[in-house]
Amino acid sequence: MTAASEERVPAGAGGSSAAEMYALVERLYPLCRSITGDGVRATLDIVGEYLPLRVHEVPTGTQVLDWTIPQEWNIRDAYIADAAGRRVVDFRASSLHVLGYSVPVFARMPLSELRAHLHTLPEHPSWVPYRTSYYTPTWGFCLAQDTLDALPEGEYEVRIDSTLTDGHLTYAEHVVPGQVPEEVLVSCHVCHPSLANDNLAGIAVATYLARELAAREPYYTYRFVFAPGTVGAITWLARNRERVGKVEHGLVLACAGDPGQLTYKRSRRGDAEIDRVLRHVLSSSERPHRITEFTPYGYDERQYCSPGFDLGVGSLTRTPYAAYPEYHTSADDLDFVSPEAMADTLAVCREAFAVLDRNRRYVNLSPYGEPQLGRRGLYDSLGGRSDAKQAQMAMLWVLNLADGTHSLLDVAERAGLPFDAVADAADALHGAGLLKA
Repeated sequence: MTAASEERVPAGAGGSSAAEMYALVERLYPLCRSITGDGVRATLDIVGEYLPLRVHEVPTGTQVLDWTIPQEWNIRDAYIADAAGRRVVDFRASSLHVLGYSVPVFARMPLSELRAHLHTLPEHPSWVPYRTSYYTPTWGFCLAQDTLDALPEGEYEVRIDSTLTDGHLTYAEHVVPGQVPEEVLVSCHVCHPSLANDNLAGIAVATYLARELAAREPYYTYRFVFAPGTVGAITWLARNRERVGKVEHGLVLACAGDPGQLTYKRSRRGDAEIDRVLRHVLSSSERPHRITEFTPYGYDERQYCSPGFDLGVGSLTRTPYAAYPEYHTSADDLDFVSPEAMADTLAVCREAFAVLDRNRRYVNLSPYGEPQLGRRGLYDSLGGRSDAKQAQMAMLWVLNLADGTHSLLDVAERAGLPFDAVADAADALHGAGLLKA
C-alpha cells in the first residue's frame, strides 16, 4: 500500500476562542467536500494552517478491510438553465445543489424527464436537501421544493461538469505527543459539503482542542484523525491494525455547534473509561445533557467499535445524528451554529481529557491505620481554604481506596466528590510520600 504525506506547519501558537472557531467554520463552509477529491484537500489545507498535519493519499482500488477505495470525484460546475439561459439551479450558489458523486452530464430535456433526477424536501419547501450516490453511478440535482414548483414546463439545459477517475482518498492526522505512548483517538469526518454543524463545527472544535492540548503537555498521546466518514475511518483502521492496540480511549466529534444540549453516546463496551469520564464530567458540571447507549449506526464510532477492534471510543455531539430538522439540509448553515455552542463543546472535551490525563491508581504506603497527616504538613496546607473540609475528605478517601485496584475516578464517584479535589489530594499525598503510583 502506498501513500504520500506531507507536514504542514501552523500559522502560529495561541489559545482557542469561540470567535476563532466560528471563523474557521466560515472559511470551510463554501467548499464542496465529498469522500474523495480536491474539496477534502482544500479543507485539510486550511486546517493545516492551524495544526501540523500528516496528509495521507490512498490510491483508488486499494483494499481496506472489506472495502475498496473508490474512484476520486471532482466537480467544477453544474447547473440547470431555462430556455432563456438563466440558471434556475446553480452549483456556484451552493455545493448542496448537486447530488454528491454525480457522473458528468450535458443534455437538454423536458422538465417531465428531468424530474426523475431532482431531489427536494416537500415538508420544508424552502430548504435544499443534501443527497449522495457514492457507489451507484447516476446524476442529480437538489433544490428547494418552492423552486421546483415555480419551474414552467418546457425544455431545460442540464450540465454537471464532474470527473470520476482513478485517484486517491485523502485523510490527515495530527499527533500531540504525551508523556506515555498510549493514545487517545479523536476523530471527525471531513466529507460533507456546506453543512455547518454536521461536520464543520466538529472539525473546528477538534482543531482548537488539539492546540490546547499541545500547550499543556498531556499525559497521554493524542491522535487526531480528519477523515471522510465510513470509508475514511475504515481506511485508517486498515492502515493502523498493528498499532491500534495503543488506543486506550477515543472520542468521535460531530454536530458540535448547534443549540441543543450535549449528548454522549457510549462505546460498544458501555463501561469503557471514556464512558465513565464523560458521564462524570457532564453530571458534575450540571449542564443539560443526555447519555445514550451504543448503537451500530451513526458516525464513525461504529467503525472503531466494530467487534474486531472494539475500541473504547464514544461519540460526543450536541443534537445527535438525524435528530434535528435541519440535519442534511441547507438549513444547517452558518446561522444554525454558534460560537457559544462550540465553546461549550470544547469545554467539555477539555474537562474530560483533563480527567483522563489525571486518572491513576495508587497504593497507600501507610495502610495500617490512618497516617498522621498533621506532622506531614498536609492539614496545615488546608488552613484558610474555603473547601478545607472537602479537601480533607478527599485525602481520607484516597488513602482508604488506594489499594492499587481503585482509580481516582472510582474514588470520586464513590465519595461523591469532584474529580479535581480527589486528584489534588492524591498529588499532595504522593508528594508527602504516602502514595505510590
